[in-house]
Amino acid sequence: MNKKTAHNPTKRESALATEIGSKAARMLRSKRQPPDGVWFGLGMMGLIGWSVATPTLLGAALGIWLDNHHPAKVSWTLSLLVAGLAIGCFNAWHWVAKEDEAMSRRQDKSDE
Repeated sequence: MNKKTAHNPTKRESALATEIGSKAARMLRSKRQPPDGVWFGLGMMGLIGWSVATPTLLGAALGIWLDNHHPAKVSWTLSLLVAGLAIGCFNAWHWVAKEDEAMSRRQDKSDE
């Protein structure tokens, strides 16, 4: 008679099985969770665009008002336009970093 022996998986085989199991679980979770989609991307572009444009335009408007009411050797408009642009870029960087962190958290959560 032929006896069947129990198969003892090696470390390499068990690591492969674990990896396959985690990838299958991640695939099932991603099928349950809908993707962000085009509208999400357009919304983020709009948010970033407005976060740069708003401080830049406010700085320019304040600079024009200051140039008309308190003239100086240096153009208030140009100075405040650059300051508003710098603030806007920092603001956009903040939003992108915040969204990247949220995406990383979602990815880590789905990997568990």
